[in-house]
Amino acid sequence: MIYVIIAVIAVIAIIIGAFSGIQTQKRRYAQKIAQAHQEADKLLESARVKAQEASEKLTSEGDQQTADYKESIEEELDSYQADNATRQIRIDQRENGLKQTQARLDQIHEDLAKRNDELDQTNKTIQELRSQANQLAHDRLETLQKRGQLSTDEAKKQILDALTRDLNRERDVELRYQSDEAEVNAPKLAKIMAIDAIQRGPVDMPREHTEHTVQINDRSVKQKLVGREAQNIRYIESLTGTDLVFDPDESSMLHIVTADPIRREIAKTVLTNLVVSKQINTQSIEHQVDMAQTNVMDDIRKTGEKTVSSLHIGWMHPDLIKIVGRLKYRTSYGQNVLNHSVEVADIAGLLASELGLDVKLAKRAGLLHDIGKAIDREVDGTHVELGVKIAETYDEDPQVINSIASHHGDVDVTTPIAYLVAAGDSISGGRPGARSESVEEYVNRLKSLERIASSKPGVKESYAIQAGREIRIMVDPHQVNDEQNDEIANQVKDQIEEELTYPGKIKVTSIRDFKAFAFIGTDTKKAHHSAPNRSRSSNGGHAKHAKKAGNHA
Repeated sequence: MIYVIIAVIAVIAIIIGAFSGIQTQKRRYAQKIAQAHQEADKLLESARVKAQEASEKLTSEGDQQTADYKESIEEELDSYQADNATRQIRIDQRENGLKQTQARLDQIHEDLAKRNDELDQTNKTIQELRSQANQLAHDRLETLQKRGQLSTDEAKKQILDALTRDLNRERDVELRYQSDEAEVNAPKLAKIMAIDAIQRGPVDMPREHTEHTVQINDRSVKQKLVGREAQNIRYIESLTGTDLVFDPDESSMLHIVTADPIRREIAKTVLTNLVVSKQINTQSIEHQVDMAQTNVMDDIRKTGEKTVSSLHIGWMHPDLIKIVGRLKYRTSYGQNVLNHSVEVADIAGLLASELGLDVKLAKRAGLLHDIGKAIDREVDGTHVELGVKIAETYDEDPQVINSIASHHGDVDVTTPIAYLVAAGDSISGGRPGARSESVEEYVNRLKSLERIASSKPGVKESYAIQAGREIRIMVDPHQVNDEQNDEIANQVKDQIEEELTYPGKIKVTSIRDFKAFAFIGTDTKKAHHSAPNRSRSSNGGHAKHAKKAGNHA
């Protein structure tokens, strides 16, 4: 119980203490509030004083600015008034000037009116005089017609007829003069242009021999290449379409026998790669054949594109470009047909530029003139016929087609371009060193020349000299006279042209040597008589070799 009383007393004491503390705090806060009110009153009074001072200052500055602005406005107004006065003076001056100008214009108008009246009067006078002149001319013409008994139309017709006759006579004379001059100078100019074209145009390319053999020195590689029972080599033949034959005199030499140059190149590439790799089986043979075919076809395409691009002859069908590339592996008399075609194109282009013809068209015709040789091993027909068909298939220009058809004289020439292509073909094929032939063909040609010459009656001996470019015939002077000697030379020449294929010219020389001797008395007195040597010669032409050379590779 006591503890409860103590606790209550303690609580009461705490409450009383808290109350007294609260009262003390209230008094303190009241004092602070009173001080704050005093400070606020002081701040308000100070602010009121400062505001009053600022207001008085702003009012004073505003009055000063107003006075300054008023003064500047008055000065500006004075300046405007002075400008207006000056402008008014200028306006008055301009009005006076306009009045004076109007007066002058009125005076000029009056003067022009007077001049117009005078011109009208003069025009009337001129019209009257012109009418009189026309009447006089008409009267004069009628008088002339009556006295000359000839109308105006008839007189005009006579004058025109006389003028026409004079012009026709002058034209005929000029044409005759130009024609005669052209006939006289044409061979000289043609020779000059041909020489210039040869010197400026083609570059002499090194001879490209087409290889028909592959050298195999390693005996083990040869045995692998042949295979068991010649199985490998027969497989290569079946894939490449060629015949492979070892040389009986030299066993390491393998000959590639085929008439198709593309197949020959593919077979040569396959054999060379197999010999180098030394891995020879069915799979490697098939792989090498596929690679060789792809590489050869790519080379054909690139060669055609490079050739057409280098000649600058314009667009050409891609298939025709490939046919041009095939000429790289075609030869004629040992001359690469592609190089020959490019050479003909250059020569024809230079000749066309000298004559003022289409250079691009001439080059195109020169490049395509032997295009038939690219497929003449695969398709029946001469290279001229095949070339014409190819050009027509790819819509080539008619002048190009005529150049292809006529460059060996098979058809008539209808365009100047065809003449240039034929000339370029003859120059390229006939120049020294351009073409060659095999030893066997060379020997056969010499024997054929001597056989033809010896077959003629009255011929004692015949000799083919200068590498077959000349045949000399010795006739029996007792059996053949001079006229018969001349006839023998012409007969030999004609037979050679008909039967043989030859490059360039062949000279036929027939010699008749007759000598007569007579002796009188002893050896101290001797008379001698000798008849002069008689010989006839005839030069074979170019026509036959140009025609037949296309069928010989």
